[in-house]
Amino acid sequence: MTSLPALARFNRIVVKVGSSLLVDRAKGALKQEWLDALVADLAALHERGADILVVSSGAIALGRTAHGFPKGALKLEDSQAAAAIGQIALARAWAEAFGARGIAAGQVLLTLQDTEEGPRYPIARPTLARLAASRASPVIN
Repeated sequence: MTSLPALARFNRIVVKVGSSLLVDRAKGALKQEWLDALVADLAALHERGADILVVSSGAIALGRTAHGFPKGALKLEDSQAAAAIGQIALARAWAEAFGARGIAAGQVLLTLQDTEEGPRYPIARPTLARLAASRASPVIN
């Protein structure tokens, strides 16, 4: 059986956090204790010099309950409205959790087109590199 390498061996760590980990759907609220524990672990890696990038879901899940959108599939306009409401809370939660550990968090909103070769791709990569160079942790949505 092969063991996985320790995270401490890597210089750049990308963590994907899904809605179900971050949001208590029954309450429509952020799982604050869970987020704080995750960020404490990430801060330890950051302190030793690793670049930490977070890819976070959760905006729709936070926004839909906070504003009373129905359960189940949403119409596009409802999904966009829930995301708009939830995105503010989500960005604030990440910023506060990282900030409590002396790390700046930068919100980066990307679409598929931003990550593919084309006219917008040359902007996304240097933006993420600049955040890493300034020791901020991008939170990508």
